[in-house]
Amino acid sequence: MTDAALAKTPAGAPARAPRFAAARRFARSRSALVGAAGLLLLVLLALLAPWAAPFDPNEQGADNLLGPSATHLLGTDELGRDIASRVIHGTRASLLVGFGAAALGALVGVPLGLVAGYVGRWADAVAMRLTDLLLAVPGILLALVIIAVLGPGRLNLVLAIGIGAVPEFARLTRAATLSIRERDFVVASRGMGAPAADTMVRTVLPNVLGPILVQLVVTASLAVVVESGLSLLGLGTPPPAPSWGGMLQEARSYLHQSPWYGVFPGLCLAFTVFCLDRVGRGLQRAFGTAVTGGAREGTI
Repeated sequence: MTDAALAKTPAGAPARAPRFAAARRFARSRSALVGAAGLLLLVLLALLAPWAAPFDPNEQGADNLLGPSATHLLGTDELGRDIASRVIHGTRASLLVGFGAAALGALVGVPLGLVAGYVGRWADAVAMRLTDLLLAVPGILLALVIIAVLGPGRLNLVLAIGIGAVPEFARLTRAATLSIRERDFVVASRGMGAPAADTMVRTVLPNVLGPILVQLVVTASLAVVVESGLSLLGLGTPPPAPSWGGMLQEARSYLHQSPWYGVFPGLCLAFTVFCLDRVGRGLQRAFGTAVTGGAREGTI
């Protein structure tokens, strides 16, 4: 066997078998499969919203605050807009912000934690002081400040929530990296002369992906709730673009006249969080790992 093949063996072998075992454990969990199926349905609705929605979500009509009917399955709002169409299009806003914020937190936090845990010394000290600085500011306050400076909008929501998620990914990745840094296959990779960057990416990272994936789902779930909360306060997706939080904010003044107005966006929000929670718990059991809350205290 060549030296190159020997170098690859310790890097790939430890992570491959546990990944297949984790996939089998996830597939055996009925609740996780239900959550995954529901999440897939929501993603398809978001992608196919222009074709799945029966009406233009911003099209106004004369029939306002109608109840559910054959024409308007979920009724109409105060401007005569079809609630079902707005709920379907609102799926895009929630999922985009939820997964976008989780991805941003992971893209920044995972490399930070990986370098801190593997290199140690000054890199660890600098990285952890940066995360401590972010942790010192309540998450909701940080998001409100960023939105106040940049203005409302989906991209700004992703940035505001994603920055708040960076410390959790960084600390989780650092802890996982520290736990395997001195394992035989990592030491063997270093002993064969592999560069530090190569060892971190090809040997360490595949073996710490389990807890990172769980944290990604947990953060996405919390980000969906935070996005709806900020939209409820008028700091989220700007009108007339539909979002579940914005619809709940608009429905507050009409709950006595049309209670269904706020019920359906709320049910969709609860269903999304339920699906993400089931998937997250399924991944947690599959990988046999635990995560932090996905966001700091005070985020929601």
